[in-house]
Amino acid sequence: MRLDMLRTLNELRTARRPAVAVVSPRQGTIRVQAADAGPLQLGGTDLSQAAQTALAHDQPQWVEADGDKLMIAPFNPPLRLAIVGAVHISQALAPMARLAGYDVTVIDPRTAFASAERFPGTAIDRRWPDEALEDFAPDIRSAVVTLTHDPKLDEPALARALASPAFYIAALGSRRTHGARCERLAARGIDAAGLARIHGPAGLAIGARTPAEIALAIMAQMTAVLRRAEGRP
Repeated sequence: MRLDMLRTLNELRTARRPAVAVVSPRQGTIRVQAADAGPLQLGGTDLSQAAQTALAHDQPQWVEADGDKLMIAPFNPPLRLAIVGAVHISQALAPMARLAGYDVTVIDPRTAFASAERFPGTAIDRRWPDEALEDFAPDIRSAVVTLTHDPKLDEPALARALASPAFYIAALGSRRTHGARCERLAARGIDAAGLARIHGPAGLAIGARTPAEIALAIMAQMTAVLRRAEGRP
């Protein structure tokens, strides 16, 4: 790869902007482009769909273009997860998410819960969730899950997350609880499209009961959304 292309990739990674590289077995890397830079065109061939698939699945895609077989290689920023609430479910979810490749931050101003002893190896932010998420700055490779059952903590966090392009936003609670939550968020000015982005109750409906099972359901749903697999058989 040419030095200028490598420099571009490093700059995009630092800025947390997904990108792809077009690689020819004969010529090496022939194009580096950010995912948000518009259609990926090479000669008369549109490679945009292959680029989107590569980024969505974190796997290279092979295509034919101008008589050459090309690899579309994805370069995604690391995944991040902000968990609001240092609760029992969080203690199971944090290590699961780390195993799946996420950088995890647990946010909770209640210092008795948000301790290194309860969350070894996990970043902890003891500020109020809206303030913490302002600095966390969720992007398209970020997920935000609220688990406290406390509207004073969960709802400011959800409002901040909904102002971001986070790919997954979820909140713990029954359907009745979630309905009341949405009414309060609507009163804050969140529109119907924003409310529809919240997965509530959080997690796939697998009959989860224990904290570990609920964490597993959330992790499964997060993965399905990340891989754009929700609704598929």
